[in-house]
Order: sequence, then structure tokens, then C-alpha cells
Amino acid sequence: MSELSEPSAFSIAKLRIIAIGPILFLILIALPQIPYISPLAQKSLAVTSWMLAWWISEVVAISVTALLPLVLFPLLGILSIKEASEAYGNPVIFLFMGGFMLALALEKHKLHLRIALSIVQFTGTNANGIIWGFMLATAFLSMWISNTATTVMMLPIASSVIALLSVTTDKDSKNFQNFAVAMMLGIGYAATIGGVATLIGTPPNTVMASILAEKYNYRINFGQWMAFGFPFMLILLYLCYFVLIKIVYPNRLKHFTGSREIIDKELSKLGKITTAEVRTLIIFSCTAFLWIFQDLIKYLLKISLNFKLNIEDTMIAVMASILLFLVSDGKKQNTNFLLEWKDTEKMPWGILLLFGGGLCLANALDKTGLIQLIGDSMANNKGLSILLLLIILAFLSIFISEIMSNVALVSVFVPVVLGLAVKLGENPLLLAIAVTLGASCAFMLPMGSPPNAIVFSSGYLKVSQMVKAGFILNIIATILIVLFAYFVLPLIFGIEFGKIPAWVK
Repeated sequence: MSELSEPSAFSIAKLRIIAIGPILFLILIALPQIPYISPLAQKSLAVTSWMLAWWISEVVAISVTALLPLVLFPLLGILSIKEASEAYGNPVIFLFMGGFMLALALEKHKLHLRIALSIVQFTGTNANGIIWGFMLATAFLSMWISNTATTVMMLPIASSVIALLSVTTDKDSKNFQNFAVAMMLGIGYAATIGGVATLIGTPPNTVMASILAEKYNYRINFGQWMAFGFPFMLILLYLCYFVLIKIVYPNRLKHFTGSREIIDKELSKLGKITTAEVRTLIIFSCTAFLWIFQDLIKYLLKISLNFKLNIEDTMIAVMASILLFLVSDGKKQNTNFLLEWKDTEKMPWGILLLFGGGLCLANALDKTGLIQLIGDSMANNKGLSILLLLIILAFLSIFISEIMSNVALVSVFVPVVLGLAVKLGENPLLLAIAVTLGASCAFMLPMGSPPNAIVFSSGYLKVSQMVKAGFILNIIATILIVLFAYFVLPLIFGIEFGKIPAWVK
């Protein structure tokens, strides 16, 4: 009987949580006009409160919440339906779609698994070497495919390794338990960290790039971001590894017998590299090459042939996607293309809608003057230096993302800090990138990110163990974000402190 009554009780509880968003919306709509903001700004605030309530609680799929602006903004006269829907077709959304297509091809032909196992095989068979190998493989894959998919793929392999090694080691010993905990946390954290390295590696990067393109017509180049994000990722990844094996969960174990055998066995299951894998790898490599070196290619064509090549990241991504549907997989029987349209059933279409909803919300907040108002109020604090502001924003972004969707956080927070930067006379990239990096560095709680939740479900971890390691890493990430934003970002993006760039209009 209790099994039958539970869904009803759960549904009532869920309905109550669902009602919070609309209730907040109606309260703000019904209130007398709030001082210092326009009626339209108050309506935008009401929609924002509804969306935040659902995004934070995740009682409704966050992609569904992202559709609310298409209904509410035209209904309230904040944006026309044309203005609202344009955000959902932003070029950066198609860039991310192209990245998803490449990821689907890698997964379909198990090329991602071959790459991961090869990296782990290369890093050795001692305890810490195995952990580092899994972290490297996970981070590398997460640069290109979903961090959730990467974690799901790596978790069973890691569990198999742990199970095998427990036969030759006392599995109840503290050292072995520390090894298992560090392995699980390492995979979850590496999946999160790896996504930071590329513009398509994690949704917050793409949302931030979309907002900059929409608001200022400024496009972050793929190679430019990677020049900044890849070193940041490597340093944070190594610091994460160091914290896990030296400070929080040292295992003091050395060489494991049998670890190489299990990796070799998993590789042998894949067999020889197939024609489909080779062709997918060629398309993937060419796409990455063009993303990274497109500016150099444009420059060389211009000075040598006086030819102007109009190509951008989104065009490269879409071109790669088209090729995947045109190139044969090379099988002798039942030949198909590398990707068939039915493969796109696995495409996370909801994430693309989420980008559009975030952009639409940012446009409304900007148009109604809310962002400017917040920027003005914070800019009035003359004692706030850019360095102190970076510390505050990075810290807040990291710790808020422990309980809130990182995409939702960036969607709401980045437009605010863009306005703040302009009011302070600083380059908007400084604050926007600091907030975006912070949103991808939630390490403390299982609900902080999908990789955290996945490795927590393995059964090897307690919440207290994740909190212990995660708190230290959150502080380290805050410091590293501030250092990179203050010292490295200006070098790569040509930022001058105390100067608003020409592209800000």
C-alpha cells in the first residue's frame, strides 16, 4: 500500500515546489512599482524570479524552464516574439551543436574509449599513476564531449580496475580505501575541469560566448579561448591530483599487479582500429585544427594570395557535422555513413534550448535596464578594486554553482557583470570569464555537477569525503581563476586595465 501512496505524496510535494515560481512571478507583477526601475524592468524581474525558482529547484527540466521567455516576454510586452525567438538561433548554439555531432560520432564508433584506454595504458601501473592516467583520459575526452557522457564511460572501467586490484590488496585497509575514493573523485573532478579547456567543452563557456556575441557582436575565437583555457585546465587538473593523492586521500600504495592486464583486456575487446574510427578521427582532427589555427590560415591566405577567407568557428562545426553524414563508415557489409540521423536521438537538444533561454533572458534584462541598474549600484562603490572584485565574483560563482545549474548561473550572472565592468571602465571579458570559469568549478557537493553525482552513485564515496576534498579545491580554483584572469587573460585577449575596448557599444 505504501508503494501506491508514495507517488501521490511525491506529486503533491512536487506541485508545491512547481508553484513557487509562478507565485513569485505573480507577487512581483502585482506589487506597486518598485522605486528606481521601470514597469518593464519589474516584469522582467518577475520572469527572472520564476525561471530562477525552477532552475534552482530543478523541479521542472531546466530546458523546459528555458522556454518560458518565448511565452512570457511577448505576453508582457518586454520583447516581441521575433526578438525572443532570435536568441534561440544564435550562431554559437550551432557551434555547440556541431560539437555534439562530433561527440556522437566518437561515441558511436567507440573511438573515445580507445583514446581513453590508450592514455591510461601509457601512464603506468602504480597506484598514483593509475589515478593520474584516468584523470588525464577523462579530462581530454571532456574537452570535446559531454562531461556527463565522459564520466559515465570512465566509471565502469575505473570500477573494474578497483575490483581487480582489491583481490591482490587488503580492500579494507585505509590505503586502499583512499585509493578508491581518490580514483572516483579524480574522474568526477577531471570531467568537470577538462570541459573548461575548450569553447565547446562545457555549456557555461558557450553561454558566455553567446551573450558576448549577442550583446557586443564580439566573438571569442576557439583557438584564443583554448590558449587561455588549456593551461588553466592542466594546472587545475594537476593541483586536483596533488590534493587528492598527497593531502586529502594519500594511499601510499605502489605497483599494482594486474592493472595493466585489465586495461590491455579492455583494449583488446575493441580489436583493431576500424575504418570508421580512422575516418572519424580524421574529421575530428581536421575540425580541431581549423578551430585552433583558423586565424593563422586566414592571415597566410591574405598575405600570400590576397584572398580573404570568411570562416568562423560555427561554420567549421557545421561543416564537420555535414561531413559525418556524408562519409561512409567503410564497412564491407551494411555500409552506412559515419552518422545517421537516427543517431541524433542521443543529441542533448535540451541543452541547445537552454542556451537560447539564457540568451533571451539576458537580452530582456539588458533591454529593460536592470543590468545597468545593478552595474550602477555596484560601480558606486569606489573602494572596490578590480582584483578584489575578481576574487569576490570567482568565489561567489563557484559556491553558488554548488546548488544552482551552472548554465543558469552564467545566463543570469554574466549579463550583470558585463554591465558592471563597463560602469567601472574595465574590459567586460575580465569579469565575464572569471564568473564563467567559477561556474564550472563546483567540487564540494554531489548536486554541484553531473560528474559529481555520477561518481557519488558508485558507492565508494560519502558526502563528507566529497566535501572535504571539494572545499579545498574550490578555494584553489578561486585563487587560480583570479590569477589567470588578472595576469594571463590580458596577454591572450589584449586587455588593458582601466580601459573599455572599442567593441563595447
